[in-house]
Parts: sequence; structure tokens; C-alpha cells
Amino acid sequence: MTVDPSGKFAYVSNQFGDSVSAYRVDEASGVLTAVQGSPFATGRFPSSVSIDASGRFAYVANLFSQGISAYRIERDSGALKPVAGSPFAARTVPMSLTIEPSGRYAYAPNRSSNDVSAFRIDAASGALAPVGGSPFPAGREPSAVAVDPSGRFVYVANLSSNDVSSFGIDAETGALISTTASLRAANH
Repeated sequence: MTVDPSGKFAYVSNQFGDSVSAYRVDEASGVLTAVQGSPFATGRFPSSVSIDASGRFAYVANLFSQGISAYRIERDSGALKPVAGSPFAARTVPMSLTIEPSGRYAYAPNRSSNDVSAFRIDAASGALAPVGGSPFPAGREPSAVAVDPSGRFVYVANLSSNDVSSFGIDAETGALISTTASLRAANH
């Protein structure tokens, strides 16, 4: 589940419903009210929702259809409108998706192919295009991804290898550059 940067709308993936529910957030009480037209169709088994920093676009990682659904967010209503060309191909079983702070690049760990798909985001349309060299190798069954606040580094939690892969982001291309060998989890 995620809330848009304005705090006006919340979105949650419905894994068994192949959809995303959208809600208007009451600014005074925090009460959620369904957005007209909600839920909105996605690919098969959506696992996460991410919104770019501008609040203009939403992206959904679809586990079983190997793709990322992209939507333009209607500013007044919070409704989701599919971006032309969506869904965009990822590798096998994209678990989640994150967008780096500038909103130029998105990253999705692919659990079954043990790598990370990297995408360039078109600022005008919200469409995704693969970054050169993508996908980038990660540990076994990468499941979660985060970008640090500076937008310089990507961290990927790997479920089966019980470690974290660390990457630098090439600011010009969005490509991932391995910064270290994967780090083992501290509790094992």
C-alpha cells in the first residue's frame, strides 16, 4: 500500500483480485473513501504499488504476468488511467518496484530470475523503457528494493541467499553498478 506525495490518495494492490484499489484520504480524519471506478485492473497477482515523487504516475509490479503496469493519476479524482504501452515487460516474478527520488528511473527485483530490472521513466508520458544492460544480477530470489534518499544507491534484499545486494546508480543512464559483494544478513 502507498499514499501519494500530496497525501490525498492511497492505493493498495489486490493480489487475488488482479487490481489496485484507490481511495481518497480525508485530510481531517484520515478516513478512506473509494475513488470512483476503483478497483482498477492490473496484471496477474499485483504485489506492490509505487508512485513517483511528482504524484503523476503509479506503477504496479505484477508477479505472475512478468510485467509492470503503469498509470497516470488523475489529479482531481485520484483515478488511474493506463499509460500507453502498459504493462511493460520485466523478468520473472517482479516482487516490488521503487522509483529513485528524481523520478527518472525505476527498479524491480525479479524473484525467479535472480536479477533487477531497471527502467527509464518518460517524464511526459510515464512510459517505461529498459535501461541499457538491464536486468542486473542480484542474489537468490530478490524480493525487496530501496533507493537511498540521495538517489545514488540501490539496495536489494535477497530472500533465499539471505543477503543484500548493493548497487550504485549511474546518474546518466540509470544502470546499476555493483558496489560490493552481497552482504550477509546480520542475524544468520
